[in-house]
Order: sequence, then C-alpha cells, then structure tokens
Amino acid sequence: MRYPRWFWAGFGAPGLVWLAVLFLVPLYVILAVAMGTVDPIFLSPVPVWNPLDWSTGAFEQIWEGLGPGEPFFVVFVRTLAYVAIALVLSLAMGYPVAYFIARHGGRWKGLLLLALVAPFWISYLMRMLAWVNLLQDEGYVNRALMWLNVLDAPRNWLDGRASTVILGLVYGYVPFLILPLYAALDRIPRDLLEAARDLGANRAQTFRRVTLPLSKPGILAGAVIITLPMFGDYYTPDLLSGSPKTTIIGNQINLFVHGPQVTVGAALTVILMVMLVVLMTYYLVSTARAIRQVDP
Repeated sequence: MRYPRWFWAGFGAPGLVWLAVLFLVPLYVILAVAMGTVDPIFLSPVPVWNPLDWSTGAFEQIWEGLGPGEPFFVVFVRTLAYVAIALVLSLAMGYPVAYFIARHGGRWKGLLLLALVAPFWISYLMRMLAWVNLLQDEGYVNRALMWLNVLDAPRNWLDGRASTVILGLVYGYVPFLILPLYAALDRIPRDLLEAARDLGANRAQTFRRVTLPLSKPGILAGAVIITLPMFGDYYTPDLLSGSPKTTIIGNQINLFVHGPQVTVGAALTVILMVMLVVLMTYYLVSTARAIRQVDP
C-alpha cells in the first residue's frame, strides 16, 4: 500500500504544535514585554502585542550601557570570561574522565556512568548549599587547607570571589559535559587507533591525530550543553558570592524582571537568546560538516 507524501510527515505535527505552543508563543510574549512599557503606578509590564507599535527603548538603554566601563559592558564581559574559564576547566577535568571510562572502563562502564549521573538525583540548590557549608570560615575546606599549612588563617571564600563562582559553575555542569564526550569517544573504532599505531604513530600522536579530531563533535555538544545554562545561571553567583562584583547576565535578568525595569530584563533575555542561537548554529554547522566528512 502506498501512502501519500504527507502521511509520514504528519507524524511530526504534534511536535511542531508542541514547539509552537511552548516555545514560539512564550518567545513572542517576551518580545511583546521587551518592546512594551511599564505601568507607572503598579510597575507591572504592559506588553504591546502589535509589532507595528513596538518600542526599542529597552534595547537602546542596554546599548547605551555597553560602552567601555558601563554597567552592561562590565557584566557582559564578566559573563563571557566566567563561562569561558569554566568551559576550559570543565574540558580539562571532563575529557580525561570520559576518555578513561570509554577506553579503560571495561565492565565497570555502567557503574562509572551511574556515579556520574548520581548527583543529578539531588537538587542543584541543595548541592550548592552544601558547598556553602564547606566554604564557610569553619568549613572543611579551610580546615583542610590549614591542616596542610596552605593557609595560616581561615579565608572567606564566599565574599565575592570570582574563583569561587567559576568553580561552582564547573562543579554544577561538568557532568553534562562528560556524558556526550563519553558517547563520542566510545564510538571511535579501536581499529583506527590500532591502524595509527601500525603506521608508526606513538600514543601521543594517535591521540592528537585520531582520537581528538574524531571526538570534536562530542566536545562541541558538551560545550553547548553546559554553556547554554551557564549564561542564564543566577543562583550559583547568588549562593556562592552574593556580591555585585560577581553578577553575570542571569543575575541582571533576574534583578530587572523582579524590579521596576521589566522591559530591560526582557530585552536582556532576547539578547542572551540571540547569543545562544549563534552558539547553537555553530554547533549544528560543525556537526553537519563532520558527518559529511565521515559519510560523504
């Protein structure tokens, strides 16, 4: 029996409706708020639903604050720096773990992966609160460092230190990086590695010329997965610092959305979304190019 062309494509209709309702509609609401006004009495947003009546005042305010030394400029640069450093540290920590599980995990792969997923069973907020207790003046981190004679006196790790916020981001999101990395490394055929060794490549050369290039899709996937929530994270800086010196874009959005400048918060959300779309586009293009090279 021959089915019409639209028959199999029709199975995608529920997904398209789902995306339209739960993504496109909320996105339009955010745009309507960003392009709207604020009630002068109740300080609540007044969305403008007609695109012909939209105002770009909130975006102009953000643009004026993007000059060197201006508040928005400082926050954007700080956010990019925090996310970039956290990503590099996550790769430095996560790649060896994923490589070890994929290449040397053996029959323990399932158990090791379970150990990586286990922290997800505990609320992220609770795990961050545990770090707050560990980093307090009388916490175990200061005790251990003083016992090792690294510190002479307790250090206040929660007084607005960028290093504490960055390490909190790494701790919170590095498991999301390891899983796609493991999947990419585990799919690399061992025959390719053995062929490289047979052709005279040592272990380092085999890793640099075979393993690392073939694991690039996993690196990109993991990087996108962890950087997307990092840009919008606000509770990690709040819990581990609480200082204006470590606020990032997520903190600014949360501040404006719950304050009198709701339109500015919505405009920041739109700008952040555009930045993340650029990252997603780069990931999709790179992945498609890698697939074409493997299977022309």
